Amino acid sequence: MNQEPLRSFEDLECWKACRELRIFVATTLCKALPRDEHYRLCDQILRAARSTTANIAEGYGRFHYLDNAKFCSNARGSCWETIDHMITAHDESLISDELLQQGRSIAANAIALLNGFISYLRRASKEKDTPNNI
Repeated sequence: MNQEPLRSFEDLECWKACRELRIFVATTLCKALPRDEHYRLCDQILRAARSTTANIAEGYGRFHYLDNAKFCSNARGSCWETIDHMITAHDESLISDELLQQGRSIAANAIALLNGFISYLRRASKEKDTPNNI
């Protein structure tokens, strides 16, 4: 099976999954929050979700396996932060059980894909001592 070479961070499955999380937060979760939370919790959760894709893009631009892995680890941390904000919203009766579970599922997929990509980057760094062009 011939695989297309990566042309951009946008080709990464982990970036696509984090993008799905970011879009879910922006278009569904934040809109479900009460108006008085739009400049408090909504702002925090949106910043965390936006950080997921931004960190992947920044790491991709470093062209070095371990630098890339570090930024992907930061993106993974932002996924967990996003989950915590969703739990907070649920604990404060601001979002439904269904919305929390939907958000958790999207975030869990993103985390799993990030874990796989981070593992690949770490293995690749041991196999080659030269910068990568992924």
